[in-house]
Amino acid sequence: MKSLTLENIGPIKRADLRFGDLTVLVGPQATGKSIALQFLKLVVDKGQVHQQLGKYGVDLGGDWGDFLSVYLGEGMNHIWRSESRISKDGANVGIDQLVRKSKPKASEEAFLVPAQRVLALRNGWPRPFTDYASGDPFAVRDFSEKLRELVEQEVVGKTKLFPQKGRLKRELRDMLAQHVFGGFGLQVHKLLSQKRLVLSESGSESSLPYMVWSAGQREFVPLLLGLYWLMPPTQSPRRGHIEWVMLEEIEMGLHPRAINVVLLMVLELLSRGYRVCVSTHSPQVLEAVWAIERLREAKAGADQLLDLFGARHTHPMRVLAEKVLEKKLKVYYFDRKSNETRDISGLDPDAAEFAEASWGGLAEFSAAANDAVAKAVSNSGAAS
Repeated sequence: MKSLTLENIGPIKRADLRFGDLTVLVGPQATGKSIALQFLKLVVDKGQVHQQLGKYGVDLGGDWGDFLSVYLGEGMNHIWRSESRISKDGANVGIDQLVRKSKPKASEEAFLVPAQRVLALRNGWPRPFTDYASGDPFAVRDFSEKLRELVEQEVVGKTKLFPQKGRLKRELRDMLAQHVFGGFGLQVHKLLSQKRLVLSESGSESSLPYMVWSAGQREFVPLLLGLYWLMPPTQSPRRGHIEWVMLEEIEMGLHPRAINVVLLMVLELLSRGYRVCVSTHSPQVLEAVWAIERLREAKAGADQLLDLFGARHTHPMRVLAEKVLEKKLKVYYFDRKSNETRDISGLDPDAAEFAEASWGGLAEFSAAANDAVAKAVSNSGAAS
């Protein structure tokens, strides 16, 4: 799939998305970014979605209103109207096609990490699909179930989840240890007969349960486990037949240095051949996209890209950077005024269009702060 067009769905009047290897969605809250990613998942993985719902006893009988309330969440059925349309590569995809059960595909092709990923852990352990209310969004329930399968099936018998040899590049593990975990490790611990994830300090018998973790650690651990799912410790660079990865608000709760490491992990996904879509409210994410594009234009090498993120110049990291510099990056702004998307991939601060010049509003405050200080300094100089 090269493009997806959404028309008259919820707050979206028209979203025309033509995907790159990395596609970044920006814009104010409640402008449709999450809706777009969830419909992308549904269009790619209709069979898998119905299979999962059926597996856990959800029978919707082909009613599109009930289906949207279950898939998008309670009360979200109102976003679909008589004039709503979805097109895949220019061909119409009817709502009835998406709601109607069909023979499931042999495998899943899209993996969505939702913004509400912190809900995936209860008391430090991934919740099963059936632990949620029927009106909770499918994306949260499905993601949580994936994490449960990971920790209960793939890492069974192992107590240390991070750092773990064979999971992620060593360079990434070292950066995460410094900027996210602060020297602590992530372990499986048993309290009586109940398993839970805890943070433990090397050489110490004490551990920190989930409720005393920092906000950033609580946000990041489900994301880390999702990335574990996508980066299996095998010769295969990807998980099964998954091609698409959607990541919502990867920056939540994280210090800028930690965001840098997460961005490197996103680039790792690109280097493995995934097509990645990211929604964000962080100017740092767009700064990274802008810098990568400028480095490519200047025919810069892998070392310059690694310097951008403060990463070591090792052979594995150079290979990653070289692959990334060959990828196509796209940025779309979800405009609240027009309720349409705008392609702002150029990220030109001198662009005539405000949406591109302000990087979808993410650079707006920085520009306003610079103007305010410049005027104050100028007035102060004139007065003296």
